[in-house]
Amino acid sequence: MNWRDTFASGLEAIRAHRLRSVLTMLGIVIGISSVILTVGLGLGAQATVAAQIDALGSNLLIVSPGSSTSSSGQRGGFGSASTLTLSDSTAVADTSVAPDVKAVAPVVTAQASLVAGTTNWTSSLVGTTTSWLPVRNRTLSSGRFFGEGETNVVVLGPDTASELFGRRPAVGRPVSVAGRPMTVIGVLASTGASSSSASDDDMALMPLSVARSLTGTASAAVSTIYVQASAEDTLSAAYQEIDALLRNLHGDTDFSIASQESLLETANATNETLTILLGGVAAISLLVGGIGVMNIMLVAVTERVREIGLRKALGATPGGIRRQFLVEAGVLGACGGLLGAALGIAGAFVLPRLIAQPVSVSVVAIAAAIGVSLAIGIGFGVYPATRAARLTPIDALRSE
Repeated sequence: MNWRDTFASGLEAIRAHRLRSVLTMLGIVIGISSVILTVGLGLGAQATVAAQIDALGSNLLIVSPGSSTSSSGQRGGFGSASTLTLSDSTAVADTSVAPDVKAVAPVVTAQASLVAGTTNWTSSLVGTTTSWLPVRNRTLSSGRFFGEGETNVVVLGPDTASELFGRRPAVGRPVSVAGRPMTVIGVLASTGASSSSASDDDMALMPLSVARSLTGTASAAVSTIYVQASAEDTLSAAYQEIDALLRNLHGDTDFSIASQESLLETANATNETLTILLGGVAAISLLVGGIGVMNIMLVAVTERVREIGLRKALGATPGGIRRQFLVEAGVLGACGGLLGAALGIAGAFVLPRLIAQPVSVSVVAIAAAIGVSLAIGIGFGVYPATRAARLTPIDALRSE
């Protein structure tokens, strides 16, 4: 029996037991679709995290103050002290000291009430310099950013502008910030990034001097210093330069520096752990599907003992018998893999609408999943096929 006849015979055997074949493939279909969706969810989560971290700024380093200690000895968390000042920002911006630093944006933050007509909204007040926009890698959807020496002007985040003015244009309109009349000169483009405590789309930006006067901050302390490295490959060098400079100025490590790399590595490590966990569950379902293939093929061998004996009596070789059953198992595995891949791809388009989580379709994962399903079909079909090949014609023909 040649390969063509072998495939024809295998397909005919599968077609003769359609329902049983479909139920056998079901375990493989579920396993393959689970693998594709698991990998897609992992890749989608990594892409989302990377996009949100990129929204923080290009080649960004975030310098935060250290912790404070009260008179009773109670220690606050990181960022609770006022250890960073404008002079620190100026020193970091000095290219002769930190040559791998491109730009610096000191920031003072507070909560403030904004009033536009009869509408009010409490938002994050951010006082900074003109370098904030490129350092944070933000763009404007309308209007402009403030320049040097300007006062009584404010740039709103898109969510803030929407809460205050609805669908009406915000640029050029008056707004009261903490009781001080100002004019909206620009609206930031949305990033969609947010943390548990604040949204990057809900803020009111103004010159640093104006923000300090509104908050009553007389000292030169700043909440955060955002630093943009000259290039992505100099981010580590810029980190070392800033760390050494501030240690020298403060005489102590009363600050912390966070980089995009550390944030991205932490987030990706978490996503990879979850992906491996979910992938393990999918692998178990594939194993169950493979056992189902073996079980059905053993049933097929038992049902067709007399057929096997007749084929051998007519001259069929053990290799030919083994090949026939391996082809049947391989077809079941391959068909299950193709159906599972189709279900996984369909799920990748439907699932994001249900859970608001992107799913990335990986061509490599799909190809690997189909290959694994074929291997499972053949691998779990080896024992039944070998058992069929070992049957002697006389014993097979005697079987009832």
